[in-house]
Amino acid sequence: MIHSPSNQSALIDLVRQWHQNGTPWSPSGMGTRMDWGPPLDPRHEVLSCRQLNRVIDHAVDDLTITVEAGLPLQNLQDLLAEQGQWLPIDWPRAGAPGSIGGLVARGLAGGLRQRHLGVRDQIIGIGLLRADGTEAHAGGRVVKNVAGYDLMRLLCGSWGSLALITELTLRLQPLRPARSSLLVDGDLKAQEAFRSELLRSSQTPERCDWINTGDGAWRLRLVVSSVSEQAVEDQLKQLETMAAEQQLNTERQACANALTTTFDASPSKQLVRLVLPPAQLQRLLRNEAMRALKLWCWELAAGAGCGDGWCDAATPDHQLEALRRDVIGLGGEMTLLKRTATSTVPAWLDRPSRPLIEAVKRQFDPKLQLSRGRLPGVNQEML
Repeated sequence: MIHSPSNQSALIDLVRQWHQNGTPWSPSGMGTRMDWGPPLDPRHEVLSCRQLNRVIDHAVDDLTITVEAGLPLQNLQDLLAEQGQWLPIDWPRAGAPGSIGGLVARGLAGGLRQRHLGVRDQIIGIGLLRADGTEAHAGGRVVKNVAGYDLMRLLCGSWGSLALITELTLRLQPLRPARSSLLVDGDLKAQEAFRSELLRSSQTPERCDWINTGDGAWRLRLVVSSVSEQAVEDQLKQLETMAAEQQLNTERQACANALTTTFDASPSKQLVRLVLPPAQLQRLLRNEAMRALKLWCWELAAGAGCGDGWCDAATPDHQLEALRRDVIGLGGEMTLLKRTATSTVPAWLDRPSRPLIEAVKRQFDPKLQLSRGRLPGVNQEML
């Protein structure tokens, strides 16, 4: 059952009642991605923040905003655009954008890390509700706030296993009106040489991604932005010159504004997240296990080493397991965000720090009520 309290007081009363009764429950924003990650027990309660969606404070001149966690990401970006601002974080894949609180709870970042870092780096203040109904806050509403323990980073990517995020203060960026995209194609080794040279240079593209549209061919897609068309033109010429030196082909493409998603937002049957050292990505692209995944589309941040793969067709478990083994062998991790109903491959594996992760969990949630079975770094699907 999904509960959606209309105000903070009702939210706290409900959580305290559940704590008293020992009722297991799962935090939620818009509820658009409850099927991601390890499966939740359908008998457990779900607490949605969808009605807690106010803008508490928008300091336009300071480029910060404080909002309730249930505010839809699309609404937030539309509101900021009216002031010529935006929140530089990647849209989540597979469906509607969902809430800002849900996005922070998953903690996933993509190609925008090339220039703007990840979602956890945009948080300067957070409000939360513990499993016993106790409210807490960390950080503040100014960028230069470093006092206290950094709960923002701990809760970002916790998948609702530690506390319910109720409020967020975020740093913003001005919208750059001029944007363009450059597609780089050619020999994979030459593309890797171009990528390496790009990261060593003074160029600062907004993003640089390895992309594969399902045809098995890998290309680099760069997005550049600036305050003027001339500045973008100058950047594109320099990038084209660097690519020509590696005997690569380039193609300029129209680029949607920063607030528009750049991928197919329709639901996919399977969705995986890869994170590994950027220099190892090129080895993975040539990998036999990667080549065996037919009809898969990929977008991997070339400078950050993280990204997604998705497919509408069912892929045998042994192929996903082979890819995971190779990713781990390259020093990375692979998470299955969405799986077919018959898949037995766990969403994530145990990390070496599992005892520490479980100890932190017990400090925040002694009765283990929150998001049972969904503690990142702890694989409970094989029990």
